[in-house]
This record gives sequence, structure tokens and C-alpha cells, in this order.
Amino acid sequence: MPSSSITELEDRLMANTYQKIPVTIVKGRGAKVWDIEGREYVDCMAGYGVALVGHCHPKVVEAIKRQAERLLSCHASLYNDVRAEFLEKLVKLTPKGLDKAFLSNSGAEAVECALKLARKFTGRKGIVAMVRSYHGKTMGALSATWESKYRAPFEPLVPGFKFVPFGRADRLREAVDEETAAVIVEPIQGESGVILPPEGYLKEVREICDEKGALLIFDEVQTGLGRTGKMWASEHWAVVPDIMCLAKAVAGGVPMGVTVARSDVMSSFKLGEHSSTFGGNPLACAAASAVLDVLVEEKLPERAVEVGGYFKQRLQELCGGLKLVREVRGLGLMLAVELRFNVIPRVIPNAASKGLLALYSGLNTVRLLPPLVIEREEVDRACEVISQVLAEEASRMRS
Repeated sequence: MPSSSITELEDRLMANTYQKIPVTIVKGRGAKVWDIEGREYVDCMAGYGVALVGHCHPKVVEAIKRQAERLLSCHASLYNDVRAEFLEKLVKLTPKGLDKAFLSNSGAEAVECALKLARKFTGRKGIVAMVRSYHGKTMGALSATWESKYRAPFEPLVPGFKFVPFGRADRLREAVDEETAAVIVEPIQGESGVILPPEGYLKEVREICDEKGALLIFDEVQTGLGRTGKMWASEHWAVVPDIMCLAKAVAGGVPMGVTVARSDVMSSFKLGEHSSTFGGNPLACAAASAVLDVLVEEKLPERAVEVGGYFKQRLQELCGGLKLVREVRGLGLMLAVELRFNVIPRVIPNAASKGLLALYSGLNTVRLLPPLVIEREEVDRACEVISQVLAEEASRMRS
């Protein structure tokens, strides 16, 4: 089927809810993808961070094939071997004390579970979230998401949510009270532009929650599983939450969400209070088990430190002195280039036309979430494209 037919069909038959890039991708391997015409791209979009261990990693593909021939569906009201194996591997890697999990199908579902769990365990109703936060678009997750363009069309949302500035422990202390069930925070804010917390901030958040009897929820949907150079971003600041949300990369491209919590917190759920038809299905668990093996065996968090440091340095070198660049920032292979203008109409499509798939954050930030298996020469190619695109923008602004 020609690309034009695919584009016409999707535009006509699919809900118009995505900011489309005019590229039709049909194949992926490692940190590269190919379109229907055979053109090659360095993929720093990676399905919004999903392809963490690379597209079609052989071990993940083999695990999926093997499981597809054995069993595709097994509701969690029955026991399953690959589900048990995945859970055992997972809790060996999660922060100490987070040893009981609920399995679902997406990051938003993982957050929904965390919010319900916090209310059930504490008996309180209030949730404190952060300005510029992003936790998903289902009603509960959306209620914890800051951006008004996502929230306003669907109000009234779930009551009991309030927002404080990310990085301001003083404002958080004022907001958390005897009715606060939990504070929910991304250790590094992803959707708003890869915003790192001030030093010591997350420890203060932990202390405030402990003082006020509220639970601490970390949303590691984007930051978890080695992307920032440690298995969990919270490890950079030596802070352990009571509940942690995972998704995106956890099953290598197969939909999966995970909410992991302290055993006493998770055990507050009673039979039937929270469930999922597809949660913990054997296919997703087989893929996720393989992903965890790859992360550990190939030392991908350590690789994120090495290659991410190189990527960030190259970006700083090429952007240094450019007036149209505000800042290069990030940790591991979670990087951002903040510009002084809207990147959506020209920068992102122009980069794609030159062989680089990148993301935007807000209006003015180019976000880079490449697979942790990206090679240095692929980083060099990505930087070359970014340099070309910025040079063209600078020339356009001068004319």
C-alpha cells in the first residue's frame, strides 16, 4: 500500500487527536526505523520512550513469539507461570520495600491505580500534584495533570486535587494537610520539558509526606527502567516512594502498566475493588520479563550514563552561543533542547525530513528519548541534523 493511501486512510478513519508527523514507519531495529519508502531515521522519539531496549530487540521478539505459541490470555483470577516469573524479577529491581504490584495496560492506568490506592489506604481524599505535571489523560490521571488545554474541555474532573510549583518545598508544606492522601510527582518532569528537581527537593518531599501522614507517589512512567542512568530516577536522590508507577518501556512495545507499592499499602485493596481484564496477560509478561533481562545483562542504565553524557556534551557544543537556544539539559538519555520559539510547525518536521525523529515538550522544547542501545555514530547523526535545523532557523530569522 503506498504511503499516500495509508495517510488518507488514517486521516479519514482515525480520531484526529494526534499531532502527526508526515512519515509512515514500517520497520525498526535498535535505535533506527525505516519508512515505507526505505528511508532510514535515527529514532529519538522511540514511541515516546517505549523502545527503551531498542526496536525489535531479539530477546524480546523471541519471548513474544514463544509465548504467542503457548498462551495469549490468562485472566489474573487464574495463576500463570510467566506472570509469576516477571513479578519475581521486577521486585528484585524495585526500590527496597516496594514489593507488591498491580499489573495493567498503560501509564495512565498505573496512575489511576496509585490514586485509588492512596485514598483507600489513608482514608483521605486530597491529592497534591505539581505545576507542569503530566500523568495521563484518563479522568483520574488527568485530574493530576497540570496543563489546562488537556483539562478544561473535560471539567469537572475528579475533586480533591491541588497543584503546587515543582521544586518549591515551602509551597508543598503549606498544601499538604490532614486531608491529603498523597503527593504525586515525576522525579524529572518529562512532558513539560525534562525539568530536573532542585538538589534536596525530593528528600524534602519525602519528609513532608512522612510528617503529614501522606503517601508519596513517584510517576516513573518516563524516567524509570534505566533511562536516566539508574534503574529508577529517584535513586539519583536516594528517595524511596510508597507507590511507584511504571509503563511505556516495561514490556518493550507491548502495552503494560505497573503500579508497585509497599505490601501494606497494596494490601489495603480488597477482592474486586480494582482489576483489569488484560492486566498481567501472558504475552505482556513474557515481553516484560525479557526487557528486564536485557536491561540487567546488557547494563543499559550504565550505558545511558556513558552515551547520554556524550549526547548531552555534543548538544551543548553545537548549541553553545546560539541565541535561539535557551538551554540544553537532561540526565542519562532523557535530554532536552529548549529554544526561544515554537518547535512544532517547523523544527520537528524539518528534523524528520533530514532523518531524525524527535519529540516536542510544550511549544518550545525539543525532547530526545532514544533507545538506550543507541550508538555514538547515531548520536553524531542526530546532532548533525539538529545543527542543520538550527542553522536553517537562525538563517530564516535573520532574513
